[in-house]
Amino acid sequence: MFRLLNRRVIKHGFLLCTSALGTGYLGQYILQKNKLNAASPAFHTPEIWQDDFPSREVQIDKMSKEPEYDIIVIGGGATGCGVAVDAASRGLKVALVEKYDFGSGTSSRSTKLLHGGVRYLQKAIMQFDREQYHMVKEALCERGNLLKIAPHLSCPLPIMLPVYKWYLLPYYYVGIKLYDFVSGRQLLRWSYVISKNKALELFPMLKKEKLVGAIVYYDGQHNDARMNIALAFTAAHMGAAIANHCAVTDFIHENIVVDNDQGQKQTKKVIRGVKCFDRSQNKEFKIRAKCVVNATGPYTDTVRLLDDPSLPKICQPSAGVHIVLPDYYSPTNMGLLDPNTSDGRVIFFLPWQKHTMAGTTDTPCDVTDYPSPSTEDVDFILGEVKNYLSSDVQVRRGDVLSAWSGIRPLVLNPNKKDTQSIARNHIIHVSDSGLVTIGGGKWTTYRQMAEETVDRCVESAKLNPKRDCITKGLMLTGGEKWTPTSYIRLVQDYGLDTEVAIHLSNTYGDQAYKVADLSSLTGKRWPVVGKRLHEEFPYIEAEISYAIKEYARTAVDILARRTRLSFLNVIAADEALPSIIQIMGQELHWNEQKKKEETDRAKRFLLREMGLNLKRDMRREVPINLTREEMSYYMKYFRQIDVENKGFLTLKDLKRHLQVSKSDVSEAEFRILMGEIDQNQNGIIETEEFLQLMSAIKSGAVSTSHFIKAARIDKIKHNPSPERSGGGI
Repeated sequence: MFRLLNRRVIKHGFLLCTSALGTGYLGQYILQKNKLNAASPAFHTPEIWQDDFPSREVQIDKMSKEPEYDIIVIGGGATGCGVAVDAASRGLKVALVEKYDFGSGTSSRSTKLLHGGVRYLQKAIMQFDREQYHMVKEALCERGNLLKIAPHLSCPLPIMLPVYKWYLLPYYYVGIKLYDFVSGRQLLRWSYVISKNKALELFPMLKKEKLVGAIVYYDGQHNDARMNIALAFTAAHMGAAIANHCAVTDFIHENIVVDNDQGQKQTKKVIRGVKCFDRSQNKEFKIRAKCVVNATGPYTDTVRLLDDPSLPKICQPSAGVHIVLPDYYSPTNMGLLDPNTSDGRVIFFLPWQKHTMAGTTDTPCDVTDYPSPSTEDVDFILGEVKNYLSSDVQVRRGDVLSAWSGIRPLVLNPNKKDTQSIARNHIIHVSDSGLVTIGGGKWTTYRQMAEETVDRCVESAKLNPKRDCITKGLMLTGGEKWTPTSYIRLVQDYGLDTEVAIHLSNTYGDQAYKVADLSSLTGKRWPVVGKRLHEEFPYIEAEISYAIKEYARTAVDILARRTRLSFLNVIAADEALPSIIQIMGQELHWNEQKKKEETDRAKRFLLREMGLNLKRDMRREVPINLTREEMSYYMKYFRQIDVENKGFLTLKDLKRHLQVSKSDVSEAEFRILMGEIDQNQNGIIETEEFLQLMSAIKSGAVSTSHFIKAARIDKIKHNPSPERSGGGI
C-alpha cells in the first residue's frame, strides 16, 4: 500500500512537471513563431490637439453657454475621463463634470497595478468559465496598451510568488505560464522559476524557513492619480470641456412624442442635460446635451435614482484597504504576491514611490464620501505581511506611514433577468430616459469600457461622430516625447536636484519643463531651483502653482492627487500643509477665513481617510505594559525632567531639560516632539502619557520617537540570564 502510494505521488509529480515544462515551451514557441512582441506599438496622436487648455472658470462659462453638447459625462474617475477622451477623439462635442477632483474616489486608491488578474485566470480554468477568461485576456491586452501610451507614468514590475511546498511549484508554474500565453502580443517579460537562494537574493526580507523556490512574473504598475489627471487633460487638449468640483444636482428632462410598439403616439420623458453646482465658486449652471453618461463608480445608484427613483439598486460596494510601510520592507524593484491568505484573499506587497505598499482587503461597505480604513483591516494586512517576512524583520504597527480605503463599485447586471449575480466584468445600461450607465470594471480596462460606452451613446442618441474609435495607441499628454533619460535635461538646464528631476520627469513627462519654469531659487549653491514642500520628499513648491493651472482648488487636491504625499506619509502631509495653504492662498486670493476652512478640511481628510486617526488612536489604546523594573527606570527620567515634582511636565520643564542635556532642538522640532507625546493636546505631559509612549515603543506601536532621542532617554538594559551569558550550570 505504501509502495503504491509512493508510485502515485511520483507519477503525478512527474506529470505535473512535464505539463509545466510543456506549457512553458509550447507557449514560448508559439509566441516567438508569430513574433508576438509588446515592444512594437502603433503610437499616434489625435488630429485636433490644442497646445494649451482654458482655465477652469472659462471651461464652466463655456459649458453654461454652449447650446448643446453631444455627450455629458458625470464622473471624473478613470472611466469617466476615458469616455471623455474617446468621445473627443471621435470629433464629438463633449463635457465632463466631477463632484470633487479628478480621480478623487476609487481611481486614486487602487493597488497601482495594471494587470489581468492571475487569480481570475485560475478561476476561469478551474471553473471552465469562458466569460472570466475573456475578461483576463481583455485586461492583459489593455495593460500593454496603457504601458505604451503613458510610458512616463507606468512600467513593468516583476512580482515574486514564493512557494513553500514542493508540489505547488509545478502547479503555480503552469498557471503563470498560461498567464504569459494569454497575454499574447502584449507579453511584458517571460516568467521564470528561481531557486530558494536566488529568491532570497532578490527579496532578502523573505521568510526562508521551508522555502522551496519562487516564480517571478511581470505585470504593470502606475501612478493611478496622475494617470487619471493625464486622461482628463488629454481630453481637454482635444477640445473637451472639463471641470472638477462641480456636482450634478438634477437632470433636465423633456417630454417627447414617440410611437409605441403598437404604432400609437405616446409621451416619453428623456434626459436633455444636467443642472450643476460649482462648489468652488458657489454658483449654479446648466449644461444641455443629447446624451448623458453616468460614470460615477460607487455613486452609480445615486445618479440612476436621480433620473428615476423607482429603479432598483445595482451597485454592491466593497471596501479595499491598503497600507504604506517604509522602503526597507521590500526591494526597490520586486513585488510579492501572497496567493492564499488566511481568509482566501490575495495580498500584494509592492514597492511604490520609494515606499512599500501592501493590500488589499475586500469587505462589503456603504457608499460614503469619506471611506476610512479600519484598525481590523490594518491588523489583517500586517498579519499577512508578517507571515511572509523573515523573523529578522519586526513588523510593527508604528511603521504604518499611511492607510486608506477605496470603494470598489461591483455591480449587478440590470440587463439580465437574474439580478442577483454580480457582474464579473463591466456593464453598460441605457435607461428608458436615455441615461447611459457604465458600471463595474477595473482600472486596466478603462479604455475598452470607454469605447463600448461611446458606441452605445452613438447608437442610443443617434450621434454622428467624425471617425471611429482611435484610442488604442493614442498617446496621453506628457508621454509623446518622454524618454527614461529626460530628467537629465532638467538637471542640466534648470539646476534641479536629481531626485526632484526624476520625480518631475516621471510625473509630468515631456511637460515637466513647465513645472521647472515655475520653480523658484533655493538660495543654495545646489540645487539652483526647486524648493521642496517637505525635505523627505521630491515634491516642490512649483508643483502647487502648476496644479492650480490644472484646476486644483483645495489643499486636499494637492496632498492626495497632484502630489501623493498623504498616501505615502500622513504625518509628513500634515507637516507640509501650512506651506501648501500659504502658496494656494496667494495664487487663489484666499482670505484668512478661507485659509482656515481649507486647513480644517485637509486635517479632517488626513484624520479620517489617510489613517492619521489610526496612528493617534493606536497610541491612546496601547496599554501601559511595563514591568516594575521598567516602570521604576522610566519614572527616574520623568522625575529628572519634573524638577518641581508636580506630577506632570510643562513646556518650560521640557525646554529646560533639553538645554541641560545639550540637545539642539529647533522650534519646529520641538512642536513635533510635543505633538508626539501630548496625546490629549492640553499643553502638558502627564505621567500616564509619558509611560504610554515608553510602552508603545516597547510593543512596536511607535517605531521611532523624537522625544526619546531629544531627551536622551536610553532603553532599559536587562541583565542577561546565566544561560544566555554562558555562566551557571
